[in-house]
Amino acid sequence: MKNILETIIKHLVDNQEAIEIIETAKNEKEVLIQVKVAKDDMGKVIGRQGKIAKSIRTVMKSVGAKERKKVEVEFVED
Repeated sequence: MKNILETIIKHLVDNQEAIEIIETAKNEKEVLIQVKVAKDDMGKVIGRQGKIAKSIRTVMKSVGAKERKKVEVEFVED
């Protein structure tokens, strides 16, 4: 799951070295993924009115459903 999200994020941002993705298992069926990007790139990842962030969450939820896990994606600022 982490690889798919990283690929999506890399194509959105300018500073690819600043990408940090932390995948944490809450329990057996739930996963929390925290995404950190450079401050200048945060707007590109979130998009206008959060449309890109919502799309990313939708894709990751469908990937998680394939593995029978609930996925929560959180965008974190440094």
